[in-house]
Amino acid sequence: MYRLFFTPIVCLFLLLHSSYTTPFGLNDIMSAPFTSELVAAPDGNRIAYVLNIEGKRNIWIADGPDYTPRKITSYDKDDGKPVSNLTFSPDGSKIVYTHGSQFNPLSDPRGPAQAIWVIGVDNEVPERLAEGTNPIISPDGRKVLFTRAGEIFIIPLDGDGQPDILFLARGNNHSLQWSPDGTRVLFVSFRQTHSFIGIYNIEDDSIQWLLPDVYRDVSPVWSPDGKSVAFIRTPPGKHRELPPWRRADVPFSLYVVDVETGEGERVWETSTGGGFAQTYPVQPLMWAGDDRLIFYSEQSGWMHIYSVSVETGDAVALTTGEYEVEHITLTPDKQTVIFSSNKDDIDRRHLWKVPVTGGNPELLTPGSGIEWSPVVSTGGDKLYFVQSTARIPGLPAVMDLQEREVRVPAKELIPDAFPVEQQVIPEQILFQAADGVTVHAQLFLPDTIQEGERVPAVIYMHGGPIRQMYLGWHDRGYYHYNYACNQYLVARGYAVLSVNFRSGIGYGAEFRTAENQGPRGASEYQDILAAAYYLKSRPDIDPGRIGLWGGSYGGYLTALGLARNSDIFAAGVDLHGVHDWTLRGERRNGGGWGIFENEKQLAYEASPVADVDSWTSPVLFIHADDDRNVDFIQTTDLVRRLESLGIAHVETLIFPDDVHSFLLHENWMRSFEAAVDFFERFLR
Repeated sequence: MYRLFFTPIVCLFLLLHSSYTTPFGLNDIMSAPFTSELVAAPDGNRIAYVLNIEGKRNIWIADGPDYTPRKITSYDKDDGKPVSNLTFSPDGSKIVYTHGSQFNPLSDPRGPAQAIWVIGVDNEVPERLAEGTNPIISPDGRKVLFTRAGEIFIIPLDGDGQPDILFLARGNNHSLQWSPDGTRVLFVSFRQTHSFIGIYNIEDDSIQWLLPDVYRDVSPVWSPDGKSVAFIRTPPGKHRELPPWRRADVPFSLYVVDVETGEGERVWETSTGGGFAQTYPVQPLMWAGDDRLIFYSEQSGWMHIYSVSVETGDAVALTTGEYEVEHITLTPDKQTVIFSSNKDDIDRRHLWKVPVTGGNPELLTPGSGIEWSPVVSTGGDKLYFVQSTARIPGLPAVMDLQEREVRVPAKELIPDAFPVEQQVIPEQILFQAADGVTVHAQLFLPDTIQEGERVPAVIYMHGGPIRQMYLGWHDRGYYHYNYACNQYLVARGYAVLSVNFRSGIGYGAEFRTAENQGPRGASEYQDILAAAYYLKSRPDIDPGRIGLWGGSYGGYLTALGLARNSDIFAAGVDLHGVHDWTLRGERRNGGGWGIFENEKQLAYEASPVADVDSWTSPVLFIHADDDRNVDFIQTTDLVRRLESLGIAHVETLIFPDDVHSFLLHENWMRSFEAAVDFFERFLR
């Protein structure tokens, strides 16, 4: 096995190939800022968001009418400490947030640090409130709820006092929400096989359980007047059952409870299964105007949003058709839903609006951009969101809802070295797998290909697998980085085909829950083979120089391709992939995949380790050893197997104490530098 160090032969190789002209460097494309945590102040035209620029994560403020961005924190190191949970005080003058995490990617001898901080929007000196996370400010702006080590605490916002435990209750208590009047706290108490909805009354120090039963009750919301609570009820957990995000037939019901009396009733339920929306919506239930509940469901075979009357139980589909809805928000009057969707543009996301009582959705952001995370101003006249294109990473944007004019003031924050015009615009590609499934992909082609030239190609596969790659910069940090690497590979002269294989989102429940996927037969591997055959059919691709790369589930498919078809795939870079489904099942009680005892042989045969004897193509494994998503043993075990066989060239790059989605920008850089160098040596 080879670990990454530079021998004289490698140095000579790099020297000989250093003359390969590229329009930009990896540092340039990786300087792209990533936007997250976009929030609007409860009063006035003010927004806040987090920008991650080369690992330096800071809070930025923008005030109307010009929304010129200004940084209010000064975190100037790539230290792997996230800035998250941004929450404005009611008057918009302060922001409470979490800095840090439970992870320690820098191997700090003092261990990780995660704390609640508060900062004035005009004061660049933040104040530490307490150790913890998930802060929520009370409606009167005087107190902050937060969690620490599974317990719920409360502390004055002005920092004058020590945190106190709010209450003690069995289970894992989360999803905290203040009542509108600030006297009670709504929460979910998860208890393994079931979960309860609870209300803690601050004034009389008591807990009230809402319709406790044997079910999983989740996603509670207050009514606007604070007199009622709605929640989603799903069937009780079954031992090692497939989770809802792998299924489209999980029935669910909507319940509403009168808080004063404790009496409640079911106001709506799915008639035939229905597909509870745990696939990706952040807030699957909202209480809208006219006493209507807005919720997601896959009951039509596509992820759509619905509206149901609390009084009558009459429901209406707000969206219909062969497209899916993702992020949603309500206007301040709670009469309109604004949502992101791939309606009419299946490999992008745009913003739409529709009345909560139903009607034809209206497109708000036409064009070739990608838009997500909508937020409406307090006055209802401005729409804030994040927008990217094929060449511009996601940045905060502002739309005047009357004029429909879109501005992106934060464009000034794009570094001068960032190669806007030098990037290629990916092309939508469709092809069919051997069993007839239609597969969507994005093809990145170098614009320097000469007539008659055949270039090397790399197939990229996302993780998840409930993900979808777009025709532009992505809305998730992990894939923001991966998109940058794909653009850099193209700049180095490679063609890149990014494949949205079956089991991902965006193409309906049937595609997402395709039969025999993963440990039950790896049916999605057909899509990767089809991608290879598509590339081989092109006159501008060298059929003998096709590689694979991807992370997590994409790492699994990379390893599977090299194990099964080293005759097709000449090299691969595998980031933290699953290599043995049975090992994952044993260590993770099924690993979320419900691998039953009688399925172990099938799961083994769907794993890369089952075909390791035919693996001859070179591979680079990249893994951080504090990975909580894919156990590090998945890589150590496969490397040991390959070493014992001695028929494949193996290299490794290991990051002590970092996690699945690398927290350090430096580690993303080192990963991509190693990956490109590896492909240069084995595909060039």
